[in-house]
Amino acid sequence: MNIQRLMVVGGGQMGSGIVQVAADAGINVILYDIDPVFSQKGLTTIRNNLVREVEKSRKSQAEIDSILARISLSSDLEDGQNADLVIEAIVENLQIKSELFKKLDKICPQHAILASNTSSLGITEIASFTKRPEQVIGMHYMNPVPVMKLVEVIRGLRTSDETYLRVENLAKRMDKVPIEVNDFPGFVSNRILLSMINEAVYCVYEGVATKEAIDEVTRLGMNHPMGPLALADFIGLDTCLAIMEVLHEGFGDSKYRPCPLLRKYVAAGWLGKKSGRGFYEYE
Repeated sequence: MNIQRLMVVGGGQMGSGIVQVAADAGINVILYDIDPVFSQKGLTTIRNNLVREVEKSRKSQAEIDSILARISLSSDLEDGQNADLVIEAIVENLQIKSELFKKLDKICPQHAILASNTSSLGITEIASFTKRPEQVIGMHYMNPVPVMKLVEVIRGLRTSDETYLRVENLAKRMDKVPIEVNDFPGFVSNRILLSMINEAVYCVYEGVATKEAIDEVTRLGMNHPMGPLALADFIGLDTCLAIMEVLHEGFGDSKYRPCPLLRKYVAAGWLGKKSGRGFYEYE
């Protein structure tokens, strides 16, 4: 079955990005957030992104108008009753996600797929909160969604082949590259990336070098576009800590122990770019 009606739950940076690429692919999409302020903010972000596309002559105004016409806003989860697929893009908290998936399982039609944009939590466990585990899957987009090509498609223990193929086809329609990944803590991307970021934080913590030097070594020596500490600020230090805790708990291996300095910064409210201060200070 071709996916024609999509709901994205969460009007933040990831959610709005997913909505944008879905609407650009010709899909009618509902941007849901429990707070209408956040869904409206998400739409504003989408509109600003598309305006830049016109300014760079990548799209016409008519194309932009068509994309925006395919997006509707909602603060009522019941609007998912006709969705072919729902993608959850909310806070990285298993309890909150579990409550959402229980509600979606009751609201959405029997054929609907329930997907999570989780960056580290287990798809098998999320699926266990529904009566359709065969139709639960992970769709882990990279940030910023309109730019980055990768989508990790994570199969839970009971995810069916049909569900996987439908989601794989959807990702390709969105001009993404879907990569099949099995259900392990952090999957592939964040198991590798967050381990690197955590090790960079340890280098600051232990006085190996300054934060600027550590980022410069990574950029110049490994040809990364952004150093790990600057990237951590961009991701959000609270998100980095949450993923490291999932890795540490999931594997029970001390090599994934979050650096005490990362914990201290999060406790201080230094969350990175979104709070104005992390390893660096922002306007």
